[in-house]
Amino acid sequence: MSYTNLFSTIRTGTKNPTFKTFMKTHWQIFSRQYIPHVAGKPSDSVRKFKPLFYRNFGICFNVLQKNGSHLKVLQSNPLFHPMKGGSCRYFRTSASNYNSEDPNKKPEDDDESKTSLLAKSIIWLMMAYIAVTLLSLSFPNSNQPEVLRFVSWHEFLYHILAKGEVEEVVVNPEMDLVTIYVHDGAVIKGRKVEHKTYHMKIADIEKFEEKLREAEKNFGIMTGSGVPVVYERSQESVWLLLLSLIAACLMTMLLFRNVQIKSPPTMDFFSQMGRAKFTIVDSLTGSGKGVQFRDVAGLKEAKIEIMEFVDYLKRPERYKTLGAKVPKGVLLLGPPGCGKTMLAKAVATEAKVPFLAMAGSEFIEMIGGLGAARVRDLFKEGRKRAPCIIYIDEIDAIGRKRSGTSAGEGVTGEGEQTLNQLLVELDGMATKEGVIMLASTNRADVLDKALLRPGRFDRHILIDLPTLQERKEIFEQHLKSISLELSPDKYSDRLASLTPGFSGADIANVCNEAALYAARNQKKQVSASDLEYAVERVVGGTEKRSKVITPSEKRVIAFHECGHALIGWLMKYTDALMKVSIVPRTTNVLGFAQYLPSDQKLYSSEELFERMCMALGGRVAETIVFNHVSTGAEDDLKKVTKMAYAQIKQYGMDEVVGPLSFPTDEEINSNFIGKKPYSKRLARTIDEQARFLIARAHKKAETVLLENRDKLNVLAEELLKREVLNYDDIVKLIGPPAHGKKVLIEAVDFGPLDESAKQSKSGPDEASS
Repeated sequence: MSYTNLFSTIRTGTKNPTFKTFMKTHWQIFSRQYIPHVAGKPSDSVRKFKPLFYRNFGICFNVLQKNGSHLKVLQSNPLFHPMKGGSCRYFRTSASNYNSEDPNKKPEDDDESKTSLLAKSIIWLMMAYIAVTLLSLSFPNSNQPEVLRFVSWHEFLYHILAKGEVEEVVVNPEMDLVTIYVHDGAVIKGRKVEHKTYHMKIADIEKFEEKLREAEKNFGIMTGSGVPVVYERSQESVWLLLLSLIAACLMTMLLFRNVQIKSPPTMDFFSQMGRAKFTIVDSLTGSGKGVQFRDVAGLKEAKIEIMEFVDYLKRPERYKTLGAKVPKGVLLLGPPGCGKTMLAKAVATEAKVPFLAMAGSEFIEMIGGLGAARVRDLFKEGRKRAPCIIYIDEIDAIGRKRSGTSAGEGVTGEGEQTLNQLLVELDGMATKEGVIMLASTNRADVLDKALLRPGRFDRHILIDLPTLQERKEIFEQHLKSISLELSPDKYSDRLASLTPGFSGADIANVCNEAALYAARNQKKQVSASDLEYAVERVVGGTEKRSKVITPSEKRVIAFHECGHALIGWLMKYTDALMKVSIVPRTTNVLGFAQYLPSDQKLYSSEELFERMCMALGGRVAETIVFNHVSTGAEDDLKKVTKMAYAQIKQYGMDEVVGPLSFPTDEEINSNFIGKKPYSKRLARTIDEQARFLIARAHKKAETVLLENRDKLNVLAEELLKREVLNYDDIVKLIGPPAHGKKVLIEAVDFGPLDESAKQSKSGPDEASS
């Protein structure tokens, strides 16, 4: 197969339209011009190409092996058979390494596009075509003369032109070369020649045609009947030069690419690690999940403040005309589960600008410098998309206070480098407008002061636990997606009153637990009893009736819980009792008393004292009835101790210590490095007053229970029988509370309960079945 047929087959077998267009235009010009150009050189010049060919052909062949269709064509050509067994080196065309032991192994993580692969294929095809051309010239066949025949002007004039054997003359002015084509079967110097081509060097090539026509006139050849003269002018050379330049540029690009590939693969790995792994929410492109402000129940004040930023991004001219500047950063503060992240998602949807979200924990890695690099990359991407919002969730992971007393004195840690870079990006020399920072945390006390100053996080929005009205709205929002017997507003009032101190996440969990419980009982709709069960499960845990408790332990638990309930029932400033139970729970709770706490924010010393008495009621009841105490009062003692020390050390409610306030133990350990900000003598006084206050509360609880020993026995015996007593049951047994019905929060009833709820209030036999 000749080189012409070879590349004709390649051109036909290639289905890519871009490659076909190339083969039909530039490739044909190249093949038509380059081969005669090489063919016009002496044999010695041709032989000089052989070392170049043998040096580069191995590269061409192995690269072309990566194209299956081209490989079959090349392997069918006998010209390539001797090269298959020869030694050759591999040339990399991608970042993956070539495996000589397994040539069929596919390169991993090859991110080269189809366009670049096509361009490389064309380059290697051009190189292979040149190689095949040189090979054809090096190994002559019947279609090519062994020796290039040159004739003089005299021989051409009298032995060829005069005999009428000239078919066509091709003039190449750039090379001062004339190519003479004779007729088939031409007779020159009395002999029939087999060669159709002769070459002739002309000194004055511009006057060649003039001399030729003059000679024809002398030979009696009429004007118009002379030999056709064809000029190969500069256009052909320009094409050849242009192709050479293109090939040189492409080869240079490949050379640089090869240098990059030879660089250590770890460098590319580290550059990828330095990229910020953010999540983008863009309403224009439809990426990201959409949560709107109407989906966020409650948080009225927080939504009003945060919507100012949304309005600024939508209508900035309204603020710029007044000379107002939008705050550069907003920090969402509050306890866990109160809706900080959900509010940020709503901002992402409502702002109609790109929203780049990233967690604070994703900045810090084991390798030093990655945190600062990711901060730079995050803000770089944000500036590209300006105006946009950058959101960092749990920013306390990178925004903690910097300390000069770290383990490496004088050395900046990885976390501090990340924080410093964040401070520079928020308000540094190169800071530009158009990027608004949004962050959230539930640990505002550990954040660095430089991060909280105006110019960085200008506005701090507190998202606290929901109020009664907000809990009602949140319950209605979550109950919309649940199949209920009645409308959500029929349940929301009571559920809101039963769940003071619950966050939005807790409320969502209650609604989900109710649906799961109804599905477990094969109900078609969620009822009031399912919602009551869900609240009880979240507060105290799941009932575990299979847990083995001895009768003596059960009796101790009953009197312990009744001691709590009775003191809370008889004292004035305690919370209203809702239910007392001795059913074991999965949270290792053997019994509990459920109260209806208020949304009260301020407490007096009398109120705190009575709460201490109620917490000690269980331990006191054990002492009175059994004359000993058990380990069940451990949690009660922790609460009482904390309340006593808080009154003395923080609230200034002790007469001996006086109106002083000291940091908590956690603050002392973090800020004062374990050193207490008061003397040992004062510490001893604080301990003595705490013991005195607890002893006084213990005595008060003991007095109340001794005066009402009969009520304690009645409650405990009934609780042993029924295991669960609610508010109405206690009223029937010992009468109403001593200081009137405690309705600090109105607990609205659901109305008539279903059969399952009635069964839960029945006697011990039915309740345990």
